[in-house]
Amino acid sequence: MPIPTEVVGSLPRPVELQKAFKDYAGDKITKEDLVRVQDKAAQDSMQRMKATGETYITDGEQRASSFATYPILDTLTPQKNGLADCLESGGQYFAIFDDGHHRQLPRLKNDFKGPFSYKNYAWQNLTLSSAMNEDNHPMKQAVIAPSMLYLLYPLTDTLPNYPREEFVNDLTNECEKDIRGCFQAGAKRVSIDFTEGRLACRNDPKNPWTGAKLLETFVSLINRVLARFTPAERTNIGVHTCPGGDCDSVHSLDVPYASLLPSLFHINAGYFLIQLSSEAPSAKPAIYQQIGQQIRADAEGVKQVAFVGVTNPLSPVVETPEEVRDALVEAGRWIPVDQLGATDDCGFSPFSLDEKPKHAGGPDFARDVAFEKIAARVKGARLASEKLGV
Repeated sequence: MPIPTEVVGSLPRPVELQKAFKDYAGDKITKEDLVRVQDKAAQDSMQRMKATGETYITDGEQRASSFATYPILDTLTPQKNGLADCLESGGQYFAIFDDGHHRQLPRLKNDFKGPFSYKNYAWQNLTLSSAMNEDNHPMKQAVIAPSMLYLLYPLTDTLPNYPREEFVNDLTNECEKDIRGCFQAGAKRVSIDFTEGRLACRNDPKNPWTGAKLLETFVSLINRVLARFTPAERTNIGVHTCPGGDCDSVHSLDVPYASLLPSLFHINAGYFLIQLSSEAPSAKPAIYQQIGQQIRADAEGVKQVAFVGVTNPLSPVVETPEEVRDALVEAGRWIPVDQLGATDDCGFSPFSLDEKPKHAGGPDFARDVAFEKIAARVKGARLASEKLGV
């Protein structure tokens, strides 16, 4: 079987769409106006992704304001947060990025009594975009990990009317509902965004949750959700990990993969989308070797597959198919070829407002580059498959 390929999820939003998000947040346009621009961008995303030869297409998350907070927020801007009723602004940072900017989460209200529920679901966006997929090309959908939303609850305190375990039960129910809804809406694959995994191995005094040693709690929570799915279903449920990717910056690239990988493959998912292209070249062989040693042939009835990152969404330089081929052939020295796949390091633009500062032409240029990178990855995977005889 040839080396499979899969996109992570998001694509840069066009300048027109980013302006529409801002205008909607500022009450300058209606929701209907925003949806019209989203429809246009989503349809363009799917058509152009089909042209790359990608196995599973997405709408590029053109309808979501954020990969992390779509279940609880309508927009990123304070003028019109559209917070779920149980939340208030001013929670802890999710991440502080290397360029100095940060992304912040809301928090559960102190008097909240439960149950916690999503305001928005990924499957709702998928349903809208799937209706535009006229030739029924296979689609995938990304959902947020329950571990990210776990950070809505106070780290050390217990809410007086809502015990932590009740919140965890509710969160598990909602994440399961989101994943099942995606499959019911037509997704062939669903991946769980777990960018906080690597960040959980860091201890940043400016971002207290990173020092709380939550990695095993996160893994346990994701497995709590996955336990509700059969092995056949989990074959098509993946987990994505990366050191962040926002405004062409990262939040945890300095954290050694050795701190994460043993725990990562304890997650009983069928496949993993793992950032690797942007790692130092000298570090890659050891990481490939660690993946080969840690990945499981039997994870509660599922053979795991490691999709290694072979293109870097934070760079405007397009990798050649030959560079992709060589990276996969090298990875194949350490990772069983029947457990090897190719992906991009991260979503190309996980947040709806992203100027893509390292891309001189801005978001529209970055969007063109993204499709070129995906096409190069698909072609490179074919070349690697020929080289490896699979």
